[in-house]
Amino acid sequence: MPELPEVETVARDLARLVAGATITGARGDWPPAIASHDSVEGFAAAVAGRRVESVGRRAKLVVVRLEGGAALTVHLRMTGQLFVVPAGAPADRHVHVVLPLADGREIRFRDVRKLGRIGCWPVDPGTGDVLERAGGAGLFAATGPEPLEDAFTLRAFRERLRGRRGRLKPLLLDQRFIAGVGNIYADEALWRARLHPLRSAATLRSPHEARLYRALRSVLAEAVERRGSSIDDYTAPDGDGSMQERLEAYQRTGEPCPRCGRPIRRIVVGGRATHFCSWCQRLPAADRRGAAAILGAARAPRTHGRRWTELAGEGTLGLTPDETARAVARARTERTRRAAATRRERARAGGGGRSRQPADGGRPGGEA
Repeated sequence: MPELPEVETVARDLARLVAGATITGARGDWPPAIASHDSVEGFAAAVAGRRVESVGRRAKLVVVRLEGGAALTVHLRMTGQLFVVPAGAPADRHVHVVLPLADGREIRFRDVRKLGRIGCWPVDPGTGDVLERAGGAGLFAATGPEPLEDAFTLRAFRERLRGRRGRLKPLLLDQRFIAGVGNIYADEALWRARLHPLRSAATLRSPHEARLYRALRSVLAEAVERRGSSIDDYTAPDGDGSMQERLEAYQRTGEPCPRCGRPIRRIVVGGRATHFCSWCQRLPAADRRGAAAILGAARAPRTHGRRWTELAGEGTLGLTPDETARAVARARTERTRRAAATRRERARAGGGGRSRQPADGGRPGGEA
């Protein structure tokens, strides 16, 4: 799922492309994608005629401020993508919500797995908060602070951290604790801070808290600068990010730790793959007994699926001609490789090719 840096990149790209544009309506073929209304038609009526005032981010959601006291939110989730294209651009079967613009372009919400959500919500005229409904609670009322804001100081972080007793990895993933952090940057921040993901927050001392605070902010800031990590399906309107080339722990199972050279380990914590160095990120004795079962059940590395550009076919939205050519070439190479492997396997099993007959004419493997 895209995290703070990826969603921030999408929001910045989108702001450059659509700030000042007017939405003329909406259409879609997947009603569950609409979070705020019971139907696509109701959603279309809510956004029609509204001008885009600004585009930003809150936690893992893109927030588009519209004139007239409304806000559009987009939760990308696992495979959501936003593109701004001419209205006549080729159709894509994975585009499930389209927002036509008065200038002849369209905002298209592409989502292969159909898990993303888009909605139009009222805005409190006094506070500017996005509301679940007019006069209702704030949509982000239960969401924690933004870790890159100036108000999120080391002191503020310590105040939130102290009194917590849970393990560090699940705590960092809790959006009520801190907004926008997910699996990738929790692993990276803990690696930078030399803190074990199963360590309990109650065992941290002031130097540990300071290290984690600095590591969290530095990795998020670097990832924003590099346009996020283009792993699996993430891409932004203006293209992929490069942070995946700088990750030190995430998805590096079995590779040498960049700090000490020992292999990166992978465990599952709360259903999420977790990557760490057991030498650099020592687990305190007080936490070892409770973590034994998790550490003992470490799984073998998993092979991740191909990126969306590698799955792309003709007419797929958002690909440059070069990306399309590379995708076709990769698919052709992969088919050739699989066919060759199949032939080799059949040959080894004796099930393919011409049968070999003994020189004396007897049956293969039998007596003459």
